[in-house]
Amino acid sequence: MNWQDKRVVILGLARQGTALARYLVEQGAQVAVSDAKPAEQLTDALSSLRDLTIEYALGNHPPTLLANTDMLCLSGGVPADAPLAQEARRRGVAVSNDSQIFLDAARCRVVGITGSAGKTTTTTLTGKIIQAGGRQAWVGGNIGNPLIADLGRMKADDLAVMELSSFQLEIMTMSPQIAGVLNITPNHLDRHGTMDVYIEAKSQILRHQSADGIAVLGWDDANARDLESAAPGRVWWFAESAPTAESAGTFIREEVIYLRDGGHEQPVCQVAEIKLRGAHNVLNVLAACALAGAAGTEPAAMREAINNFAGVAHRLELVRERNGVKWYNDSIATAPERAIAAIRSFDEPLILLAGGRDKKLPWEELMALARQRVKALIVFGEAADLIARAAEDENMKVDATARRYKMAPKLLNVVKCGSMAEAVQKAAEIAEAGDVVLLSPGGTSYDAFKDFVERGEKFREMVNQL
Repeated sequence: MNWQDKRVVILGLARQGTALARYLVEQGAQVAVSDAKPAEQLTDALSSLRDLTIEYALGNHPPTLLANTDMLCLSGGVPADAPLAQEARRRGVAVSNDSQIFLDAARCRVVGITGSAGKTTTTTLTGKIIQAGGRQAWVGGNIGNPLIADLGRMKADDLAVMELSSFQLEIMTMSPQIAGVLNITPNHLDRHGTMDVYIEAKSQILRHQSADGIAVLGWDDANARDLESAAPGRVWWFAESAPTAESAGTFIREEVIYLRDGGHEQPVCQVAEIKLRGAHNVLNVLAACALAGAAGTEPAAMREAINNFAGVAHRLELVRERNGVKWYNDSIATAPERAIAAIRSFDEPLILLAGGRDKKLPWEELMALARQRVKALIVFGEAADLIARAAEDENMKVDATARRYKMAPKLLNVVKCGSMAEAVQKAAEIAEAGDVVLLSPGGTSYDAFKDFVERGEKFREMVNQL
């Protein structure tokens, strides 16, 4: 698109908004940025753009911004139904975001990845596999690096590996050439409202592909598998075992990961070579190999990258071993489903730190698993009372059953704390040699922290100061 003299309003001055503002100004657009925060809370972002001519509306989103506007761009944290977005549509103003603008302008092929869990690990490993195969991979998107900032340096033979969230996808009308959907489980229902709306948002990653596109879907997840009919092009699968004898993708047979395309099978590596904890991470590795394979990468590069990959920060990250107790940071677990996967990654006695802000998701399954596997549940933050009630409901249910059969019930030990700092101290008091203390909150960080990264970093600091 020719941006010369086009007026673009950007809603939200976070990483995405900042990178997009710079790109558009450099392309000749007239840019206005609006953010609900006042200027004093945006000093870093404003400072990074001080060399550019940009119009600002801070502290609110006045409808007057839309006068003579060609496009409104939403940053990831801005709802698609924000009042200014609704007004833009009413006026016939196009609504887009940095991801769609990137896809439109990218000179190289793009591998897009979405899912309710595992996106960042899969995106990161996919990039490393492609790089091990000798090609330049630009890794970013929702992972924290807006790829639009790298557009000018990309070459036609490169590959861009792009993490995409449902927030970005819900308004997109373009899809990457290779699109991966890892899984779709209940998440972000506080924003999307229903699972149907959430699934529809995720599906946009592949619905706009051409006939020569490739969709890589998780066979073992029903919601991801059901998107096969929405894919205009070829479908590759990643699965614990091969869906059919002809299906392209990755699967496990006799503890070996295989890549298959056109009926030709090649071994990648032993499952035991994966350094990451948990069955969910085996699926992430399978997904990364399928995505990189669809982009033309050979199994030797996959094995090399897998052997050198120790994971991503804030995802089952070992922080420290102290007095025989291992402390793990899984701050990325912002939904109960992710905390369940984390618990299942350990055989050791667990002390679970859960809390943060609830996303209107069910806690019952997590509490049932925690009652069986967790030595102590320490709850903190805004959702502490809600989680404690869910634990109490689980205990009451089990206690009633146990009394009926005259058995001694195994009840969940719940400790309530006002903050994560207090929770860390309480865990240190309770933990014994051989235990694992696991921060896997199940809620978002926004009750007390800027994001899950800040929460994880603070957790690291607290643990290392014990």
